[in-house]
Amino acid sequence: MHSETPLVVEAVGISKRFGATVALRDAGIAVAPGEAHALVGRNGAGKSTLVSILTGLSRPDEGQVRFDGQPAPPPGDRGAWRRRVACVYQKSTIIPTLSVAENLYLNRQNTAGPLGAISWKRLREEAGELLASWGIDVDPRALAGDLAVEQRQTVEIARALSFGARFIILDEPTAQLDGAGINRLFERLRGLQAAGVAFLFISHHLQEVYEICQTVTVYRDARHVLTRPVAQLSRQALVEAMTGEAVGLLDVATGGGQVEDTVALEVDGLSLDGAYRDLSLSVRAGEVVGLAGSAGSGVVAAGETVAGLRRPNAGRVRVDGTPVRAGRVPAALAAGIGFVPEDRYRQGLVPLRSVGENLTLTIADRLGRFGFVSGTARRAAATSLMSRLDVKATGPDQPVSALSGGNQQKVVMGRALASEPRVLVLIRPTAGVDVKSKESLLGTVRHAAQRGCAVLIVSDELDDLRVADRVLVMFHGRVASELASGWTDRQMVAAIEGLSSEEDNG
Repeated sequence: MHSETPLVVEAVGISKRFGATVALRDAGIAVAPGEAHALVGRNGAGKSTLVSILTGLSRPDEGQVRFDGQPAPPPGDRGAWRRRVACVYQKSTIIPTLSVAENLYLNRQNTAGPLGAISWKRLREEAGELLASWGIDVDPRALAGDLAVEQRQTVEIARALSFGARFIILDEPTAQLDGAGINRLFERLRGLQAAGVAFLFISHHLQEVYEICQTVTVYRDARHVLTRPVAQLSRQALVEAMTGEAVGLLDVATGGGQVEDTVALEVDGLSLDGAYRDLSLSVRAGEVVGLAGSAGSGVVAAGETVAGLRRPNAGRVRVDGTPVRAGRVPAALAAGIGFVPEDRYRQGLVPLRSVGENLTLTIADRLGRFGFVSGTARRAAATSLMSRLDVKATGPDQPVSALSGGNQQKVVMGRALASEPRVLVLIRPTAGVDVKSKESLLGTVRHAAQRGCAVLIVSDELDDLRVADRVLVMFHGRVASELASGWTDRQMVAAIEGLSSEEDNG
């Protein structure tokens, strides 16, 4: 791939399994000094596993990693790994209550005097010299929490450079940035590239790949698909490499249901600082609407706001024309909003409780009198829901933690449906489940719509979105496009990645 150029990093023949799951199969990548190299692929393609291996956090089952032509350090030698590679993650590791200088040399401060006191003056001087040597215009005395997002990212890069690393992995670096912030970050990256620093750029925003990167590698289904110079690969060819051919695994009706004229859910001018801006949409009774977007697009925060988990800075949500009190889950439930959260383990289940208790959490007040829940009524309601969603369990008294992932997700869906909601908000409703459970869950979504429920599916999973009558696509916090039922994988991926139809055809 870069045969005439010495490589700052080279991974060859990398395979990695986690139990029965193949995370990488005979994959690899090669990055030259001073290069910005993009790594792209859909969720589950293997990108995160490769990053884990390239940073020494995980060992490959097969294959080799070399830095500057030398074998990778032993897994336990973290100092050696830090001298070769660093990863700037989407979630910042900068400590906001410390200064820039303190963050740069955390646990590495020079000490002076008989008591080993830290020389703060010398620390600030060294930090200033480091930043200046790489052309980074940040005050070493500034409080890290006062920096702009792209400045914090630059400080993390400078910290990696201070260890001696000349290979930096950037994981979704623009997810929280506006256009001006992206431009400033890219200017800094180009300056560092000119000084020989190499970057592995992981992003869902394909137009940025064409702006900042010289080479792109595509992973799909745990395999390396292609590596090409960016200038030699059209946007259409890149999207097709990411998606491959549609597999058509699911037999679920898509769109075309009986949609009523009544608007059940109305979102008007909703904004949340740092997440999304001026979001307006409506969902009619019996309609399934997708809200699609990649990490950093704001879609998850938007869905959680509609469900009452977040309080917006502006705008309102209405159900059947009646405003819903913002930022209050009980108010959302009372208004008729059912909700399936993004993370069933952390947000969706009470693991120490039974299947029946989890299924009936939203209707406990209907299953008894004077604050007491009737066990008989609970078991009857839970048994009905288990039958309706085909939950495989020994009975409603079985601990929910004993179920498979797919059946746990059915329990979360059943709890949302238990109150017969007017509106159903689903965030990545089939994440991490098997194909059969996915088909069952998405069939349940269509059945809910057929009974007159308004459904909002928040996801970047193509199968989730395929059941929608139409899909709104968000990009950098705003709705950028709308796709009617019948879209192709390539069209949807291009929209999620922020490519216009003109660019996609380029």
